[in-house]
Amino acid sequence: MNIQQFLERELTKDLVKISGKNFPAIVKPAQRTEFGHYQANGIMGAAKALKQNPRELAKKLVSNTQARPFETEIAGPGFINITLKTDFIADALSALRSDPLLGITKPKSLKIVVDYSSPNLAKEMHIGHLRTTTIGDSIVRILEYIGHDLVRANHVGDWGAQFGSLLAYMDQLTETGQSLSTELKDLERFYQAASALFKKNQDFAEKARNYVVKLQSGDPNCIELWKQFISESIRHSQVVYKTFDITLANSDIRAESAYNDDLPTVVQELASEHSLLVESDGAKCVFLDEFKGKDQKPLPAIIQKSDGGYPYMATDLAAARYRTRVLKANKVLYVVGVEQQLHLKQVFAVAKKAGYIQKDQEYKHLSFGMVLKEDGSRFKTRDGADVKLIDVVNEAIERALALVSKKNPSLSISEKQKIARVVGIGSIKYAELSKNRTTDYIFDWDRMLSFEGNTAPYLQYSYTRIRSLFRRAEINSLEGKIEITEEAEIRLSLKILQFPEAIESTLEDYQANVLCGYLYELSGLFNTFYERCPILGSYNQTSRLILCDLTSRIIKQGLELLGIKTVEQM
Repeated sequence: MNIQQFLERELTKDLVKISGKNFPAIVKPAQRTEFGHYQANGIMGAAKALKQNPRELAKKLVSNTQARPFETEIAGPGFINITLKTDFIADALSALRSDPLLGITKPKSLKIVVDYSSPNLAKEMHIGHLRTTTIGDSIVRILEYIGHDLVRANHVGDWGAQFGSLLAYMDQLTETGQSLSTELKDLERFYQAASALFKKNQDFAEKARNYVVKLQSGDPNCIELWKQFISESIRHSQVVYKTFDITLANSDIRAESAYNDDLPTVVQELASEHSLLVESDGAKCVFLDEFKGKDQKPLPAIIQKSDGGYPYMATDLAAARYRTRVLKANKVLYVVGVEQQLHLKQVFAVAKKAGYIQKDQEYKHLSFGMVLKEDGSRFKTRDGADVKLIDVVNEAIERALALVSKKNPSLSISEKQKIARVVGIGSIKYAELSKNRTTDYIFDWDRMLSFEGNTAPYLQYSYTRIRSLFRRAEINSLEGKIEITEEAEIRLSLKILQFPEAIESTLEDYQANVLCGYLYELSGLFNTFYERCPILGSYNQTSRLILCDLTSRIIKQGLELLGIKTVEQM
């Protein structure tokens, strides 16, 4: 049960009853403990509209709530402080224990497409893919958990001019008898070698341009080389996903090339069915009034270039058309960097005009900032190259292994390695997800691997600390009544019951840092409870162990929704 929604519903009924109007109670969690557990702020707006004294209206509302499972108190000019009764809290906790969704009420199931990760297959995944991959995967996990039908869309870049150089270089290596399988083991080095040759060798550059034409015209030899390269690049990506515990599979890939056959149809539909296309300097474009440059001249959305080629705009329109007409998605979320904001605004606007996005559908861009080094610069290697994502993940595991070995040297090597993998990967993901996704953030190894503060190791350690209680107590099942008397118990219990609210708040604007903040607060309240309320051997050991169990279940579930695992000991 969502406590906030329950209170909102009950108090709104009372407010409608005493006012005769449909005013919302506007219930929010109290910001300070002296204001109770929740506050209702809707009286102020209702009183203003009714031209009544807000305190007098609040008194009428409070008089109607005496038989409810909460106590109310008027504060200030007309705010209402709400304090839940301990019997109600205990009953709600008992109901939560048997609920696999931990209090969440499943909404109506929607078909939701989440477009995320989507690397350019011309090169290996790098640090720039960290945010889209981590954010997207957490969104997918949360939406699936509450019952939606999810389509993971890995819209990989497997087409375009950059493949001309790569295919020409592959052909050149084959002609000289060099092993392609050996050379393709390091895609980044392969890409750099092909790019360098393109810049310094005019003959090779011309050959590369010819390969683009051959690829687009379906030349068999060229297509075979392309398939070989793409297959190897996808294998590289899957190694990253598996190592980094990302839920994307090969079956989730629908690459740019998958829409090639649809591109002429998109042009034809925009031109003949919707009369949107205008020819400008030989290119076919759509001009919409809402998009203007600094000179106030209309900005073109180029659908087909003057040379007949198709830019990303055309491919993205074809993808929207497919997601609406074939997948029949209710909602499509694009987890893409903020630098693509204008592009996606144009895509959505043109798609709506063309009927590729219907009125009852939601297409939303979930933008994010950059990952920066400690000096505030972009994350690059010393020679200016992109940092491979797999190298970052492996380094996190190595650093975590050193920390775990120091913290608990008595563990076996295999145990240390297992814990290090969980802690290392969790540290990167949590450092990413605990920040507001729209802002840039500093990548700081020491901070993310710390066992103190709002970090994955802190939460993972809190979980193991709770589980150790059950090992010490040698208890496998808990039967008994929940009794709450101490303030630390009440505050922990209330936070446990607010898990559904945390999930709902997280999904309001798809900000995983809301869930991270909730888990951090929950762990902090548990540690206070642990210090102030004796557990093992206490007069109400069972009741307090139930609180421990619920806390550990929520920490474990919450971290799983972020794509982070837990271990039983550290």
